[in-house]
Amino acid sequence: MLTSLIISDLHLTSVEEDKIDFFAKFCKKYASNADQLFILGDLFNTWIGDDVSLLSYKAIIDILKDLSQSTKVFVMVGNRDFLLSKQFESESGCKLISEPYLLQHNTDKFLLIHGDSLCTDDVNYQKLKRILRNPITQFIFLKLSKKIRLQLTGQLRKKSIEAQRYKTEELMDVNQETTDLLMSNYSGFDLIHGHTHRQKTHIGEKYTRHVLGDWSSTKGNAIKIADKLEWLEIN
Repeated sequence: MLTSLIISDLHLTSVEEDKIDFFAKFCKKYASNADQLFILGDLFNTWIGDDVSLLSYKAIIDILKDLSQSTKVFVMVGNRDFLLSKQFESESGCKLISEPYLLQHNTDKFLLIHGDSLCTDDVNYQKLKRILRNPITQFIFLKLSKKIRLQLTGQLRKKSIEAQRYKTEELMDVNQETTDLLMSNYSGFDLIHGHTHRQKTHIGEKYTRHVLGDWSSTKGNAIKIADKLEWLEIN
């Protein structure tokens, strides 16, 4: 029987070796025994281009490459690592997937997304996202030097953290109307996403919404789908 694991929001950095080791243990103990692993965005805390970040994250790339020998690994970009591209695929053995991704698993159907597209109450975030995801913006950014890219990314992250101090929990969560509208196009599907870090299963009349949490260096979470869907607490 097909076995799938789904995780999100690990936010790995090149300097947090304990967190990298924790991810490696997860891959060896859990992911290597699954048929496929889906990572729904923000695997990396930042990604400033394949040409630079592949070297910075070599230890993680090696872990993924090793895992891909036994397990199909599908990676969706998030709001932190949306510049992942073809060289990442080549070096890691992973396959980049777009959202929404339709997962047919035995008799069950799931819609996979990162989740930030549902947070439409946060108007400023959505405006910034449109600018950063614009192909022209990305083309210009990737032409800049490593030093300038790092400076700009650091400044942007600092402003983001500052802005979050003045945002309510409700503002940074998904908008129910936006979510219902999305799911109205996918009758019979349940939804799985990350981004908000609010691990929970929401059971509705027309669909169920599973929200993945984020990871620390000692604790993580995953959804396992085989003959049924179940949560895994990774520690």
